[in-house]
This record gives sequence, structure tokens and C-alpha cells, in this order.
Amino acid sequence: MSAPKKVVLAYSGGLDTSIILKWLQTEYGCEVVTFTADLGQGEELEPARKKAEMLGIKPENIYIEDVREEFVKDFVFPMFRGNALYEGEYMLGTSIARPLISKRLVEIAAETGADAVAHGATGKGNDQVRFELAAYALNPDIKVIAPWREWDLTSRTRLLEFAEKNQIPIAKDKRGEAPFSVDANLLHTSSEGKVLEDPAEQAPDYVYQRTVNPEDAPDTPEIITIGFEQGDAVSINGEAMSPATILTALNEYGRKHGIGRLDFVENRFVGMKSRGIYETPGGTILLQAHRGIEQITLDSGAGHLKDSIMPRYAELIYNGFWYSPEREMLQALIDKSQEHVTGTVTLKLYKGSVFVVARDSEHSLYSEAHVTFEEDAGAYNQEDAAGFIQLNALRLKLLAARDRRLKK
Repeated sequence: MSAPKKVVLAYSGGLDTSIILKWLQTEYGCEVVTFTADLGQGEELEPARKKAEMLGIKPENIYIEDVREEFVKDFVFPMFRGNALYEGEYMLGTSIARPLISKRLVEIAAETGADAVAHGATGKGNDQVRFELAAYALNPDIKVIAPWREWDLTSRTRLLEFAEKNQIPIAKDKRGEAPFSVDANLLHTSSEGKVLEDPAEQAPDYVYQRTVNPEDAPDTPEIITIGFEQGDAVSINGEAMSPATILTALNEYGRKHGIGRLDFVENRFVGMKSRGIYETPGGTILLQAHRGIEQITLDSGAGHLKDSIMPRYAELIYNGFWYSPEREMLQALIDKSQEHVTGTVTLKLYKGSVFVVARDSEHSLYSEAHVTFEEDAGAYNQEDAAGFIQLNALRLKLLAARDRRLKK
């Protein structure tokens, strides 16, 4: 690959991406543009601007953007229409943020005339795959630079030496080994590495940052109602809210009640297993609520088909194929299923758990007249069940008759 002339770097303002920024300048002698996304990680982002300026980045080449609404509306909500869970448990909080970051990296590259993008993902994880597959899907000619796969800064000591040599400020808490690595956005917090690497050891309490310990949560349950329109949450307790505002509010409910903790050993796309501690408070509430409204508005055939494709859909997102035709095809099927997923769901939040306790919709398929144990006024003829059973039993009878005949 020829040396890039101008690179757009996914930049957090932290030590590692600051080292990457300087490394790009010294290794390639190229101009660097920084992109810092506010995904709801809860950090002040203006320091990233000051750090970039200190490292010689021109003000017009520093992009800091609040993408929380786009993140929830165009990425999180579509994924939640599919009830996506990777390997049955993980709610894909890190996975779903990467295609948005890559999208903006590629767009900024086009706006600024850059011929390359760069990220700070290591060569062992999934994020390198997600960033790069998304970038190539959006611009097949873009160059992607992954410093962790190229440089010789292979230890913490060498990273700090490089930082000191290039006058990159090192916070006091960065000189020692961090106890674990954290990735956060509006949907979740992910903690991995160091003290968490042995899955036989229980995670220390201090790892959890977004939720109270369920044992310390309020002793009184809290009841909330979430309104849905065509599969997307639109209100809480009757108050209309934007997508990001809804997720922010649900995060607070989940934090308060200790909801959404997950200790999980997953299969990375690159082939190894890894252990992560995930906190997805608002997402856990939202998933239960969405399934609750689907229970009364989604036809059984449509619902069962949708559930059958969910593992494949979740795997595509986890592996970085958000912009693939197969994910878009599955999304079209999922979105079609949501046309009548409109109504309200009432939930009880209590000590780490969320329970659906009521659902209501003008689009409901639930018929009390058909299901009642009392008089149904002719809504259902129970004698019809006999023929239904006989037809479904026919092939079983023929199989049994054959087997009995062959045994004689």
C-alpha cells in the first residue's frame, strides 16, 4: 500500500489514539484529520479538540460531532426491531456503533480529500473487522490504516516511551496498568481484559459502572409504560420523546434498578473466546418491552420466522456486516413484520429484573372471545379441533402403521 497523503483518524482524545495520531504523522508524514463521535459515552469531548490542536491538527481538521440521535434512530432501533442477541445473550452494544463511526470516517474523508482512514482497534479483536468491512463497503477505494497491526510499539512501556519522546501528555493513572479496558456508548458499557481475563474468577464489583448492584436497588418495584409505533419506542409514561432521549431515560431506570448486567464469554469473529462484562440497562428494558408488544400484534407465522432468522441477523452485526446485502435483506423482512407493532407495554422494574405485566394495542390479534374459558357466544367451534388433529396425525399414523408392519 502506498503511503497515504491525508488520513481521517477515529480519535477519542485518549492516550492510545493520541499516540496513533503522532505515529501517523511521523511514520507517514501525512496530514491527519480527527473525528470524535459523541455516542453517549458520557465523556466531555472538548478536551479531545484541545489535545488534537496541541498535537498540531488544524482547527478545520478537527471534527467533533454529536451523533446520538442518528446512532439510536438509524442503528440501535433497527437492530431492536429484530430482537437481536448474539449467542443468545449479548445485545451488540459495541458492534452496532462501529458502522456509524466508519460511515462518518468515510464521509469526512470525501469532504476533506483524504485518501485513508485509521482506527485504534487491535489485531486480536472484532472491531478491526467491523471498522474495515464497513469502510470498504462504503468506499472500495479507501485505504485503511490499523497501527496496532503495523507498528513495533508492542508493550505498554514502549507506548509510554513513544508518548514521552513526542511530548504527548500522560495522565498519572495511565502510567500503571489499567485494571480493565472500557468501551461505552448510549446503548451499553463493555469491560474486558486484565482482571477480567480469567473466566473462572468473579468480576470485581468496581467493574460495574452503569448500574447499581441489584441487591442494593430499591426494595419497591417501579412501573413504567413504553409506547411503540411500528416497532420503535416513541414514548415513556405517555410522554413523546426522541430516540436518544428515550434510551437515555431507560438507562436511568435500568441504572436505578440494577438491570442489564451480563458476564459473558463470547466467540470472537477472529476465532478466539473472550470474556466481557456488559451493562445494557436501557436496552434490556427496551428488548423486553418490544417482545411484549409483539406478543399481541405479531402473527405467529411472522413471529416464528422472525425469531428463526434472528441468530443470523445478530451474527452479521457482530461480525461487521451491517452494510452487507444479506443484512439489508433481513432488515427489510424484519421491518415488514413491524407494520402493526404499535401500542403500549407496561413493565415492572425490580432488583435487576424487568417484567412485562400488561400490553395494549388497537392492532392486537388477541381475541378474548376465542380464548375465554367462559361462554364464547359461538366464536369458536370446539368440534373443529377433531378434524384438525386427525389431519395432523395422518402422517404419524402412517409411520406407526409401517413400523408395526415391519416388526411382524
